[in-house]
Amino acid sequence: MPKPVYDFRSDTVTLPTPAMMEAVARAPLGDSGRGDDPTVNELERIARELTGKEDALFLPSGAMANLASVLAHDCRGGEAIVEEVAHIYNSEGGGLSVVGGAVPRPVKGRYGTLEPADVKSAIRGAGDLALAPTRLICLENTHNASGGTVMPVATMAAIHDIAREAGIPVHLDGARLLNAGAYLDVPIAEICRHVESVWFALCKGLGGPVGAVLAGDGAFMTKARRAAKMLGGGMRQAGLIAAPAIVALKDPYPVLRRDHALAQALARGLAAIDSSLVDLAHVQTNIVNCFVDRFAPDAGAINAALRERGVLANHRRSKIRFVTHYHIDEAAVAAAVRHFAEVLEPFRKAA
Repeated sequence: MPKPVYDFRSDTVTLPTPAMMEAVARAPLGDSGRGDDPTVNELERIARELTGKEDALFLPSGAMANLASVLAHDCRGGEAIVEEVAHIYNSEGGGLSVVGGAVPRPVKGRYGTLEPADVKSAIRGAGDLALAPTRLICLENTHNASGGTVMPVATMAAIHDIAREAGIPVHLDGARLLNAGAYLDVPIAEICRHVESVWFALCKGLGGPVGAVLAGDGAFMTKARRAAKMLGGGMRQAGLIAAPAIVALKDPYPVLRRDHALAQALARGLAAIDSSLVDLAHVQTNIVNCFVDRFAPDAGAINAALRERGVLANHRRSKIRFVTHYHIDEAAVAAAVRHFAEVLEPFRKAA
């Protein structure tokens, strides 16, 4: 009998549900590149309503959504304020600069949340010709590298006020925006009204197989559509991959809250092994960062031993990241905690 595998590497490993596959088989199709695919058009309509924005565009990936936004906001030759470990800055191959032409201006946040005063201090005007002026402020909610932490709406509103006073747009990397909405218990439109542009992933906690939706006002989206076309984002019978997303968006919060509860259970289990492993106060959504620096300078050996026991996770330096999703259940969490305790024991003795 094959050994069970518990895949906590990411919520991107989710597979379409039977309802999603049924929707694929029934989806009416057309040429999305010409605006003729009714399923894509329906997804974009739903996204407009959810975000409260004038227009929305279905794209193959979130990285493309970020790049199209940077281009549409005319950032070339200017600075983009980013949180210092933001995904757009650290995990997208340098596209912010290489393709978007923007100079990143990293600002240290607290668990991924930028302080409005720090943002205000980082803004550069166009008066000094030796400096690249600030052209964009980029936020991330939830914040991936900080363990899925959620930026409060009040903080976003304060940053937006500062940005508007300076005449600078705000862009939101909302890869797990629905997780933030579920945690805050607000419609995502309440979050989106504090930014000029926003995208959210369809292939993470929502469980769709592919894609992201970018949304903003009409003038911005005209530029974003042109930028996305240039980047290769034009698709044809894309209703095949839009249909599962429509299913996922019907009532996502209960599913996401279940994922959050499982992450809490996992975090408590790991903390019971050793309190230094997890910062329980900042496990808010579906990501659990486990810090093993007390026991090993590099998490690779611990993660490899977990893999041998069928527990898959990601590691970087002395951190192991677990992500819950709808293929993870209580049994998977219990197994992960049990195997982690077994794996850690020799490291504990050696420490």
